[in-house]
Amino acid sequence: MTNILVIDSNSDRGTRLAESLEQLGLSTTFTTALPDVMQNLDCLVAISPLVEEKLSELTARVPVVVMAERGTIPDAVAAIHRGAEDYLPLPIEPEHLVAAIERATTKSQIKDDLAVTQFPLIGSSEVMSEVKANITKVGPTDSTVIITGQSGTGKEVIARALHASSNRAGAPLITINCATVPGNLIEAELFGLESYDTRTTQRRGLIEAAEGGTLFLDEIDELPAAAQARLLQVLKGENRRVGSSATNPVDVRIISATHRNIEELVKGEQFREDLYYRLNVFNFRLPPLHDRETDVIEIARWLLTRTAQRLGKLGLSFAPDAEQAMLTYAWPGNVRELENAIERAVILSDSNTAITPQALAIEATSPIDVTIDATQSGDLTSLEDYFVKFVQQHQDQLTETELAEKLGISRKSLWERRQRLNIPRRKTRKRGRRQDSASS
Repeated sequence: MTNILVIDSNSDRGTRLAESLEQLGLSTTFTTALPDVMQNLDCLVAISPLVEEKLSELTARVPVVVMAERGTIPDAVAAIHRGAEDYLPLPIEPEHLVAAIERATTKSQIKDDLAVTQFPLIGSSEVMSEVKANITKVGPTDSTVIITGQSGTGKEVIARALHASSNRAGAPLITINCATVPGNLIEAELFGLESYDTRTTQRRGLIEAAEGGTLFLDEIDELPAAAQARLLQVLKGENRRVGSSATNPVDVRIISATHRNIEELVKGEQFREDLYYRLNVFNFRLPPLHDRETDVIEIARWLLTRTAQRLGKLGLSFAPDAEQAMLTYAWPGNVRELENAIERAVILSDSNTAITPQALAIEATSPIDVTIDATQSGDLTSLEDYFVKFVQQHQDQLTETELAEKLGISRKSLWERRQRLNIPRRKTRKRGRRQDSASS
């Protein structure tokens, strides 16, 4: 959960604002003065005079959203120059503040050694060797890129590698999952909002925030038609905020990704053909993990080392039958499922032991046939068909949490896709104790 600190000298107003943010799902703390120590903080929301003197120092440590009782354009420009993520006049609707906080906490990736260690491209298979070679060729250009592949195959890792190898690496990499933003808000979120009446507040969009850098649009297929038209204009070097008649020049590289068959969406007139061809200068097609058999153990060993260090477990390794199980398992959730399985196994294992198939919890589920490949099967037009077939086949044997883990998505995403694809949830069956709980 996102941790927010609200600072307001007006106790009543600050308390009401903090309570509203809590109701909207943010973990919020309120204080009337700037504390000496701030820990585990994702964003600071403060009235301008209370942070004005230390704004540059604060923005170097944490994203800051400044609010002003009597804000002016020069004050707003000065605050942004000193690192503030946004500058908002009071009063403000809590939903607008939440949108500003979400923009402020959007992670940017800068080219440095940390990027290399956190997002390495693991694997020596022929397909991964080709991906790495293409990154070195495509990365330094400003060409648009589409990355396609099933959920959990590492599309965002490829996007970060492309940004890190580009001449824009010192500028922000802004990422957004288009499926997580409601259709009626996505345009303002991406392109910004102009103050066109007394009820609206001017604010920057993510495209402006990514100026000089890269914007990564995950699940690009979820972008509404109106937003697709605006994005086409951005690819021509111009951005027009919602509510504005003027355009402003922008310099941003667009990288997009989808798990669906976007060519089929274009044929079905669900995605603009002219936008597709502008986005698709280069296409990285990532295969599912079960088609990268020689990479599975390399990735697993790297994940084991990282996870064991993080959880303080020393001397862990994989038993030979565990490595064999990983090679024969279908991994429907791809690398994300592999990562979850290894983390679970590390938690359950003692230091200086060998991890077994039982600890990975894949032996019992490996007989399930989950090797449907929606990109190659003539009966399936997209990975949505894969999703529907997988859920319908296995919802009687697996809980919602287990289904989500196998698919490499969150329970929330599973629920949203059930609603969108009209797959009703079966009545929950009574279950006994989980094997993990019984054995621990």
